[in-house]
Amino acid sequence: MEGTGLARLTVGGGCAAKYSAARLGELLKGFVPVEAENLLVGLSPADDAAVYRLDEERALVFTLDFFPPLVDDPALFGRIAATNALNDVFAMGGAPLLALSIAAFPEDLATETVGALLAAADEQVRAAGALLAGGHTIRDHEPKYGLAVVGTVHPDGVWRKSGARPGDAVFLTKPLGTGLVLAGHAKGVVAEDAYTEAARWMTTLNGAAADVLRPFQPSAVTDVTGFGLLGHAHETAEQSGVRIRLQAGALPALPGALAAARAGVRTGGDPRNRDFAGPHVASDGVPDDVLALAYDAQTAGGLLVSLPAEKSLSLQAEFERAGLYLARIGSVEEGAGVLLEP
Repeated sequence: MEGTGLARLTVGGGCAAKYSAARLGELLKGFVPVEAENLLVGLSPADDAAVYRLDEERALVFTLDFFPPLVDDPALFGRIAATNALNDVFAMGGAPLLALSIAAFPEDLATETVGALLAAADEQVRAAGALLAGGHTIRDHEPKYGLAVVGTVHPDGVWRKSGARPGDAVFLTKPLGTGLVLAGHAKGVVAEDAYTEAARWMTTLNGAAADVLRPFQPSAVTDVTGFGLLGHAHETAEQSGVRIRLQAGALPALPGALAAARAGVRTGGDPRNRDFAGPHVASDGVPDDVLALAYDAQTAGGLLVSLPAEKSLSLQAEFERAGLYLARIGSVEEGAGVLLEP
C-alpha cells in the first residue's frame, strides 16, 4: 500500500492542516460559551475535549479530530489519525469508550485503500479499549479521516490545561519533530529509519502514559499537537496565570528532526504557530533549529504535564519502571508567558 500516494492528494496533512490558533481565537470571540451546571469543560476556557457530568461518579469526555493524509500508506494514516483523536480523551484523564469515523474520500480512490485505512483505525481504537461503531463518509477531492470519540472520566479526575502552578515541574511524554521529520523525508534530507521512528511515535497511544500519571494527580495536562510545543505551553501558561520556563537543551528531538530544521525544512504550521505564540515567548539566544523544533506542528504528540516538583523523582521512576518515555523539560513560576532559555 506504500504506493497509493495519499499524501500527494493534499496540500498539507496531519495537525499542520489545522486552522491557526490565532484565527480560531478570533472566530470564537463571537461565540457565546454554553454555560450549564454539568458542563465541566466547554469553551470557557477551551481544552482538549468537552466534559459533561452524568452523575457524581461519571462524566462523558467528547472530542473529534480529523485531517488530510500526512503519509502515503493508508493503514499508517488510519492508525495515526485514530491515535491523534483518541489521545484527546487521554489528555483529559479519561478512557475512550466509543468512536465514530469522520471520512471524506475521492470517489475514484481504490476500495482496498479505503478498506486498509478503516481496518487500521479500527485496530487502533480497539487497542485503546474502545469500539469503532460506525461513522459518516462523504465524497471529497481531498481525502480526510478522523474520529469522534466518547470516553468516560470521574468528575473529580478531569485533567485541564489551566491548573499549572508555580513550583511545578514540566514533563513531555514523547519527543518532538514529527512535522520536520515527515517534511524532511519528503524532501530527501531525512533517512528512512528516522521516518519509521516518527511513524512509531505517531501511532503510540498516550493511554499507558496517562495510566502511570493518574495516581500523581497532575496540576495540568494537554497533548502537544498542531500548535507545537510553544503554542500549547502558551495556552497552558495563559489559562493558568503563570509563566512556563523551558530549557532548550532539554527538549527531546526525534532522529532527523534537528537535521531537517538545519536544512531549512519547515511545515505550514511553523509560521502560524509563531504568529500565535511568538508574542508570548521569550527565546533570545536559542538556536534556530531548536526554535523550529519547539514551534513544529506535532501529530499525535505526547502529553505536556505540569505537577508539583516534589513528585518528579517518583514520577520518573514509575515511567522508567513501566518502560515509558518521559523528559523533564522545564518548570512553572510566577509571571506570564513562556520563556525558552538556551
